[in-house]
Amino acid sequence: MTDFRSIPSVEQLLQTRLAEELIAAFGRPLTLKAIRSVLDEVRASVSNGVDLTRPDRAGILERASVLLDDWTTPTLLPLINASGVILHTNLGRAPLSAATLRAMQEVGRGYSNLEFDLGTGKRGSRLIHAETILKQLTGAQAALVVNNNAAAVLLTLAALANRRRVIIARSQLVEIGGGFRVPDVMKQSGARLVEVGTTNRIHLSDYEQALAEPAALVMHVHRSNFKMLGFTEEPELKEIAIVSHRAGVPFVDDLGSGAFLDTAKYGIAHEPTIHESLVTGADILCFSGDKLLGGPQAGIILGRADLIAKIKKHPLARAVRADKVCLAGITATLLHYLKDEAEREIPIWRMIAATPEQVKARAEGWVKELGQGEIVAGEATVGGGSLPGENIPTFLLSLSVRSPDKFLEKLRNQQPPIIARTENDRVLLDPRTVLPEQEGALLVGLHNVLKI
Repeated sequence: MTDFRSIPSVEQLLQTRLAEELIAAFGRPLTLKAIRSVLDEVRASVSNGVDLTRPDRAGILERASVLLDDWTTPTLLPLINASGVILHTNLGRAPLSAATLRAMQEVGRGYSNLEFDLGTGKRGSRLIHAETILKQLTGAQAALVVNNNAAAVLLTLAALANRRRVIIARSQLVEIGGGFRVPDVMKQSGARLVEVGTTNRIHLSDYEQALAEPAALVMHVHRSNFKMLGFTEEPELKEIAIVSHRAGVPFVDDLGSGAFLDTAKYGIAHEPTIHESLVTGADILCFSGDKLLGGPQAGIILGRADLIAKIKKHPLARAVRADKVCLAGITATLLHYLKDEAEREIPIWRMIAATPEQVKARAEGWVKELGQGEIVAGEATVGGGSLPGENIPTFLLSLSVRSPDKFLEKLRNQQPPIIARTENDRVLLDPRTVLPEQEGALLVGLHNVLKI
């Protein structure tokens, strides 16, 4: 018969100072769960003859403490991006401006007039908050903010084209990260997809032939994450809009990244801007809030007031609507553009606008602080499915280490984790994507790993 008498009981363990500390830190119910879990493991080991050494009270509570730490440690953690990819999808895309963070915190910490009209004292609409500034900034008749750009496209199609034909070029049936495909989103909306042209060549006559039959929309999707080169042809947006309008069909442009600034100003390829799309005649425009806009995750729909009104009334609009924190953050981010301060205040635009000389000076400071490493010329990238193949000249801290892969692993285990990259058996860190306020933590982490 197995003897469990030497194993302390739950009550005996709860009478210790360590148990009191665990309860203060993690609460009584969770602490009890951890203690009982450890005791079950101990009894099972003893019963099976696996572990005849009975742990004392301190040993059991230490194991319970490890469990509690494991159960309560968040899996979503802030980290330092030294990879040189500015809009790194896997690392959360755009870091937010100080004003955006303040706005989100202020609205999130208490009550707000989210759906309350302060003038009348009656129920209001959450849709007006970001819409007001979007109309002012873009000149669009109306606007709507939802939780991401995929939702913006899905809602637009569901509201305007359910069971009706939507004409789109074959070259624009793209797949973005995670196996997410534009045609799948379109089909989920209930729209009937009508593909025109070929993979590499689309003519204006293709649209004209498709519009010979009734259609709900003509849609254009910006190929933001790849380029088509060689024997290709595609009409200008303005031409497609004219053909659509001649047939009495609204034209929808899914811009994806949503740039307000001209990327060509910074020595990289021109990314179509929101203003350009509206000027070319788009009736509805959809784009992301967390890519080149530089704000929190959101999907933004701009365009004709009558079409936006239909979109707002669709039942799906409630399912994908933005919450108060998102609306506050998007509004604060948009204000940077309205006040002509985006390049100074929005982190991704500071990164894009930084000159190679400015980046080099930061890297030189790192070498001086670490007492090792060298500065090498390199390239950063915008990332986030934007500007494929476009690189920005930069300077990197290059470290020669025995095992680059193990070094990267140790960097990822720092607090906060540090993400770098390797090339030619050297570890590379790009100051361009490291926020200035994170430099101290970066250098502490590098010191720690270099000492190991």
